[in-house]
Amino acid sequence: MAHTTPKSERVHVALFGRTNAGKSSLLNRLVGQDVAIVSATPGTTTDPVQKSVEINGLGAALYIDTPGLDDSTRLGGERMARTAKSLDSTDIAVVLFTDANAESEYALIEECRVREIPTITVLSQIDRLNNPSAIAQNIELRTRLKPVLVSAVTGEGIDTLLEKIAATGKNEERLITEGFCKAGDRVLLIMPQDKSAPKGRLIQPQVQTIRELLDRGCIPICCTPDRMAEALASLGRAPELIITDSQAFEEVYRLKPEESTLTSFSILFARYKGDIKLFTEGVKALKNLNEKSRILIAEACSHTPQNEDIGRVKLPRILRKRFGDGLHIDIVGGADYPDDLSAYDLVIHCGACMFNRRHVLSRIERARKQGVAITNYGVILAALGGILERVKTE
Repeated sequence: MAHTTPKSERVHVALFGRTNAGKSSLLNRLVGQDVAIVSATPGTTTDPVQKSVEINGLGAALYIDTPGLDDSTRLGGERMARTAKSLDSTDIAVVLFTDANAESEYALIEECRVREIPTITVLSQIDRLNNPSAIAQNIELRTRLKPVLVSAVTGEGIDTLLEKIAATGKNEERLITEGFCKAGDRVLLIMPQDKSAPKGRLIQPQVQTIRELLDRGCIPICCTPDRMAEALASLGRAPELIITDSQAFEEVYRLKPEESTLTSFSILFARYKGDIKLFTEGVKALKNLNEKSRILIAEACSHTPQNEDIGRVKLPRILRKRFGDGLHIDIVGGADYPDDLSAYDLVIHCGACMFNRRHVLSRIERARKQGVAITNYGVILAALGGILERVKTE
């Protein structure tokens, strides 16, 4: 499972500290192999380095080795900005010290407190230090966190650190379909396989949902929208739940049996990864939109746009048809997401299957703090189709 669990489902453990604090050496020691370049040259780690692992007592995790907090090289400012962005997806912050005079580390710990990110302090490179216990005591006085004393060279403290990471991690059990179905239920999944679908495979939300339904003892039946009528006829009785791709909402709603509950993959993932109540509240901003409004569409992945891409083609087309061709729409993908959202009247986010929950919640919180409405693909498509009240969202 270590190599098959998606990154978005792993506990993100990020290593922070100044340049040459030993982050890369520590990462290599934690995973038992050379995955990060180790050098005495400041700024060697240019971008966050990631490694998927299994941590005993925690499960599937993702280590992230970040550039130095004090990178003064030519590209240092950009690297430090990327380090700060790493906090958006950090489930556990491991902050490395080599001495007690470390204002950048203390500032980072305070930011973690504000964001409610569990934090572990580490006194690194103790094989080189004089009186590491005294240094650790000073760090504890300043942070109220007892450091783990570690040497990546000798291995001292590594097991203690791993135990602390496992004990700190919140490996909360969340279900994609919780509250939507139970063991024995028939679940019809409507999955368009058009040009925008990857060739030869299903997309991650579909795979994860089908696997969970099987694990829960449900009976999943899959088909494309054009085969929905045949699939329903073959079942003999109405399925308890129908899950559709959001772009097929209206077509599926017309064909669904009255007794079947209807939802979408995007709505399920909005609940699973984000805040569905805030998303359904955010869609009310549609009432105030006009041709001069500004909308941000945010996608978790950064794929090449297809002819009928939902986020980059279909949704903008539907919105401009409703509110006018002058509607200003910006589209961002992957890690790109503005710090300042105040120029927008509405943010529309995808289901975010490529992000962990912490990352999605950080984006939602940024919009909330700035007073900008935020919603989700599935929610807004159901609202634009006039069926949101008849779709199960929670």
